[in-house]
Amino acid sequence: MLGVLAGFFVVWAIILVGMFVGRRKVLGENARSVLSALTFFVASPALLFETLSKAKLQEVFAAPLLVTAVGAIVTAALFFVIVRFLLKRAAPESLTSSMSASLANSANLGIPIAVYVLGDASYVAPLLIFQLAFFTPLFLMALDATTSSHRTTPGGFALMILRNPMIVGSALGLVVAGTGWQVPELVMQPIHLIGGAAIPAMLIAFGMSLNGSRPLQAAEGRRIDTLLSSVFKLVVHPAVAYVFALTLGMEGQALFAVVVTSALPTAQNVFVAASRYRTGITVAKDTVLITTIVAVPAMIGVALLLT
Repeated sequence: MLGVLAGFFVVWAIILVGMFVGRRKVLGENARSVLSALTFFVASPALLFETLSKAKLQEVFAAPLLVTAVGAIVTAALFFVIVRFLLKRAAPESLTSSMSASLANSANLGIPIAVYVLGDASYVAPLLIFQLAFFTPLFLMALDATTSSHRTTPGGFALMILRNPMIVGSALGLVVAGTGWQVPELVMQPIHLIGGAAIPAMLIAFGMSLNGSRPLQAAEGRRIDTLLSSVFKLVVHPAVAYVFALTLGMEGQALFAVVVTSALPTAQNVFVAASRYRTGITVAKDTVLITTIVAVPAMIGVALLLT
């Protein structure tokens, strides 16, 4: 579990830097929105392109990917139904809340956990590829459509896809991986440097948002949403993955890997998306915070049950 603790230490160290910078107003009044925009429009697309361009697709599109996809989609769909039709939230807010309940921190925490807990970084590849290439773009397209001021036509929908930098970055990365084309090093180096800014900028922006606020505030009116989202992410999501993996005959280390990666906390880029679309910010922020804290004992519990 040392790798889990090390991964969480890195995350919280950067978040604390963001809290300090935000409290002292070192970067000015609008720093959080600027950092969020930087990650959404510039750094994250570069990171997505670089990550996906190096993926070995033939090793990823197999049973672990299917389990990952079913686990995330079922969790998101169940949560969306509850929030949209039982709690009566607006469609855009229901979408960002569903992201909070099903989108895992596959890169910043998933990679070190795969290396130090599971013993091989390739175990997180199915989750990383699925989220970057399909799941996140699907949510972003739905948010584009539901937050548009006019009815989306097929042509307008295509334009929204082309205008979304994270979707474009993911698609281009998959094209490079699928064709086997070697991107020139002179081109890849600036992309690598820009993409490297995504995670720290994202975490610093998140840390800045924590100043002056505490999770589960009654005044926000979203305490139930946040608690449900946290439970779905840390309990329902890995449970769905476990049941479906068993039906496929998975066992041993492979079964352990898909359940542990499903139990990862909510990804910080959910907060970035919520900030970008200005909806569901409270649930996104609080769910990231709660699941990041509780994920360590949750994954220890998974380890005790499956090993």
